[in-house]
Amino acid sequence: MMTTEPASVESLCVLFQSDDYIVVDKHWDIRIDSKMWYETYTLQAQLRHRFPHLADPSTFYGFRFCHQLDFSTSGVLCVALNKAAAGQAYRRFKDRTVTKAYVALIRGWVEKETQTLDFSIGKNTSEGKTHMMCIEGTDGCENAKTCQTELTVLEYGLYDGDPVTKVLLQPLTVEGPLQRRRTPYCRGLHLQLRSRPRPVPHDAARPPPPHPPGATTPACVCERPLPAIRGPQVAPAAHLTAPESHR
Repeated sequence: MMTTEPASVESLCVLFQSDDYIVVDKHWDIRIDSKMWYETYTLQAQLRHRFPHLADPSTFYGFRFCHQLDFSTSGVLCVALNKAAAGQAYRRFKDRTVTKAYVALIRGWVEKETQTLDFSIGKNTSEGKTHMMCIEGTDGCENAKTCQTELTVLEYGLYDGDPVTKVLLQPLTVEGPLQRRRTPYCRGLHLQLRSRPRPVPHDAARPPPPHPPGATTPACVCERPLPAIRGPQVAPAAHLTAPESHR
């Protein structure tokens, strides 16, 4: 279950542990690692606090993170405890034999229960936005590549009194910049959802202009489990109050 409490060093949720891997449910609004001294709460710090004996001094962060999740995204993240395990996980991601899926809350009620989002995504070359990606056709968007996502409606409800839809998002085709290991696919999901336009509510990292988000509310995006690792399922991103028209 995704908590609404802010992250702390002690609030690490472990889903699975073996001699080779630790699988955690990453908290929302927390970085995986950081070189900055003022970044007190990171997944790296949580792991060092819970498993100091498993930290590897030969690595910069002490742990080998097999993949990435955005700062604002909660969900399953796999950590390798040795070089061999890290190599095996890397090959699975490289060969694209790992399946990812995301659960998200988006504004409004989506009437079509199953649909394919098909928007090419490229690099943003606009001044001050070169660290971002963008939908093809946006000013400054270059080298856009195919990015297709299957959207399935899971539940309708209300979030802070506003209509929202809980959806399952599964990548179908990903090319170009989204294939890079250090570029989380979740960023592309945000772009695709905003282009509908149905932005993710209360995402302080990517606030939609028409709907100023609450400053302390988590972004409602949660990555689902990786079949490559045998662990328990992750609870839905949030409880919803179903409106009368959708009961």
